[in-house]
Amino acid sequence: MQCPKCLGKMSKVRVEDIVIDRCDNCGGLWFDEGELQKLLAIKGSERVIDTGDPALGKSMNQTGRVECPRCHNPMIKMVVPQQAHIQFESCIVCYGAFFDAGEFTDAKHLTLAERLTDFVRPMRK
Repeated sequence: MQCPKCLGKMSKVRVEDIVIDRCDNCGGLWFDEGELQKLLAIKGSERVIDTGDPALGKSMNQTGRVECPRCHNPMIKMVVPQQAHIQFESCIVCYGAFFDAGEFTDAKHLTLAERLTDFVRPMRK
């Protein structure tokens, strides 16, 4: 499979029984449908899969049109709930998601401010 951002080769990476694709060049991560949620729940999964340079990942986030590496349809920009600063690409056809290097690790670790916002939000009317 080819990376949707830098067009580099993607290799398989395994965490428990889940296999995702990671770009050998930019460190971006491809999650097939359902894999992202499973890996977010596995303690320490970020240390195994998200090994790319976050600075390079941030620079890759400026890329324009991004094509799904599975079904080749255009992907849309999305944000992680509670962490709107994390933008990723998602395919509306096959439901896969692409995270730039560092974004998965960031998504796993809510800051104190993000935790407080989540705590206060249900109390609002």
